[in-house]
Amino acid sequence: MSETHKPSLLRVLSGETLPRPPVWFMRQAGRYLPEYRELRAKAPDFISFCLNPEMAAEATLQPMRRFPFSASIVFADILLIPGALGQKVWFEVGEGPKLGELPSLDALEAEIDGSTFKLTPVGETLSRVRAALEPERTLIGFAGAPWTVASYMIEGGSSDRSKARTFAYEKPEEMDRLLDIVARASVRYLAMQAEAGAQVLKLFESWAEGLPEDLFERIVCKPHRTVIAGLRDLGVETPVIGFPRGAASMAQHYADTVDVQAVALDTACPAHVGQAIQKSGKAVQGALDPLLLRAGGPGLDRRVDQMLEQWGSGPYIFNLGHGILPDTPIPHVEQVLKRVTGQ
Repeated sequence: MSETHKPSLLRVLSGETLPRPPVWFMRQAGRYLPEYRELRAKAPDFISFCLNPEMAAEATLQPMRRFPFSASIVFADILLIPGALGQKVWFEVGEGPKLGELPSLDALEAEIDGSTFKLTPVGETLSRVRAALEPERTLIGFAGAPWTVASYMIEGGSSDRSKARTFAYEKPEEMDRLLDIVARASVRYLAMQAEAGAQVLKLFESWAEGLPEDLFERIVCKPHRTVIAGLRDLGVETPVIGFPRGAASMAQHYADTVDVQAVALDTACPAHVGQAIQKSGKAVQGALDPLLLRAGGPGLDRRVDQMLEQWGSGPYIFNLGHGILPDTPIPHVEQVLKRVTGQ
């Protein structure tokens, strides 16, 4: 495939600057769409929904039918890995994810090789979506990054991560081993996704904020390097987007030390940080505030224009700074896409 015929997202990830950036939204498949809510009601629970290839593929494709997104991201969840490693995972309505008691590290270690087999439905979902998706639209696979996944495993659900951070300080060897276990399981999982049709892989580090520099290097950057090196050792050359949400100025250190092809920026990341990353030869992605997308109005147009101005002269992927909110009006999504794509 010639460079000019490559999907726009892949061109940007190879370092190219385009007149109009590719655009997709985190959580673009989800509760803001009435067709998604109708589909979700047919599944007995959220985990079953994620691991049903027919339903998950349909959820993945729904926003692609409505909107001119440049890329589609597989419908799954970052907490499928703990479940595959033997920790109980479920979702409480109105409360979010819950995890059972953390198994021993030896027990988790013993499940690494078999964990990918338990997640083969995600691979089937990807294959179904790739077969249905137009060739000019990119398919993205993903995994939760090791620190974020490990923090859920330790905390037992959503929290302020204080228990997990304390664990990292008090039991550094155990934490490092847990991160390594999650990283190695993630390598197998992501390699399976690439084989099934994912053209881009993304690491979601949702809880990278509030970390001192030394801890950020140890529990965010180092495990990310382990994942990417593991993929390359397996011969997987698929480009990777890293999302160290909340890293602020340390996103520059992340870009300098982790071999990703793009760094996804969160809503609060300063413009100059993204510009510096672009000058180093990497793409940036982001970073519209999901609350502004929900609010809409002239302020939304102004911010979109500002983002296109501040990052559009380098390799850039337009996206949100976090996931789209469930009560976001569909016309606001259309408003942004028209402004970015001209369609």
